[in-house]
Amino acid sequence: MSLAFGREYLAIPGPSVSPDRVLNAMHQSAPNIYEGALVETVAGMIPDLQKVARTQADVAIYIANGHGAWEGAAMNVLAPGDTALVLATGRFAALWGMICERLGVTVEIMDFGLKDALNPEAVRARLAEDSAGAIKAVVCVHVDTATGVLNDIEALRGAMDAAGHDALLMVDCIASLGCDQFEMDSWGVDVMVAASQKGLMTPPGLGFVFANDKAQGRQNESVSFYWDWRNRMHPEMFYQYFGGTAPTHHLLGLRAALDMIEEEGGMEAVWHRHDVLARAAWAAFDAWGQGGPMEINIADPDKRSRAVTALALGSMNGTRLRRWVADNGGVTLGIGLGMSAPDDPNGDGFFRLGHMGHINAHMVIGALGVIEAGLVALDIPHGAGALSAAARVLAQA
Repeated sequence: MSLAFGREYLAIPGPSVSPDRVLNAMHQSAPNIYEGALVETVAGMIPDLQKVARTQADVAIYIANGHGAWEGAAMNVLAPGDTALVLATGRFAALWGMICERLGVTVEIMDFGLKDALNPEAVRARLAEDSAGAIKAVVCVHVDTATGVLNDIEALRGAMDAAGHDALLMVDCIASLGCDQFEMDSWGVDVMVAASQKGLMTPPGLGFVFANDKAQGRQNESVSFYWDWRNRMHPEMFYQYFGGTAPTHHLLGLRAALDMIEEEGGMEAVWHRHDVLARAAWAAFDAWGQGGPMEINIADPDKRSRAVTALALGSMNGTRLRRWVADNGGVTLGIGLGMSAPDDPNGDGFFRLGHMGHINAHMVIGALGVIEAGLVALDIPHGAGALSAAARVLAQA
């Protein structure tokens, strides 16, 4: 017998839950891709995407996942032989660096490990050494979904400015946009990459690359036709905006998602909701950890993402817990992606909880309740009072 029958809850760190309103907006016949309502919809969508990113920068929309958006961003500003400084705080900045390397870019990685954020002072010191300006871009993630770390992008820009270096600042906000506070313009980000399937609550398939005037002024003329952001940011006709046929239904879903963000009260309201729900989850994890092996991967709450939390549970317990809560409670947790220990090379002692996008208090409390049932059923040691601790955070908010 299983108690999983009913509506399942996908609590992985992306794709996140797609609201019924978004799915219903997509459930229609394809519209005209040359003129009419869809053209007007996209024209009105660009300013709303800029509101979410807190920027006046132009945006290119690709029919791609985040990896495709990485490639699009890299191809437009980095040419073979250029050097990029990649700041690794988990799995994903290094993967973006790998894509740059495949494009002929020389990649230098500064690795800050799996349990901490990047160190702006270390970056400043490295850039200060580059008096010839060989480094053309500093590449990092705002949030790494493998480790749950939140990097201080404002401080990073301050370090780059203090070094007097003119490299582009390129930031991956795939996990953080619409969840963690991000200020593209005031933080001095030149290129920002995002995708549809996390904080933007739309099924996977859309990649976004925002680029300011400085970045556009460093155009790589050898960029391929499809990835060239100039046609997408400044098209002569709507058909060129997407390098061909528009991703019609994803655009309709995204329009509904952006409407929901605005109706909630804009980004400040969305950030506040994510902050409260994340702190509720952390309170439960801390309580369980008082009597057992559970440990939040990022110790400092100020360095944790409000979109995802990575946790260590020891031995095979991460995988055991994930499978139990899915089979018996209808909750799907994230695997220990990119995480490992000397006695756990496959990351079976880790799991992740995504708390991003279309999520509210009862979804978080429900997921935490099923996790506690799994801890009890599997006889994994844990402290008491976790759900009460989470409830107090919600009540005080």
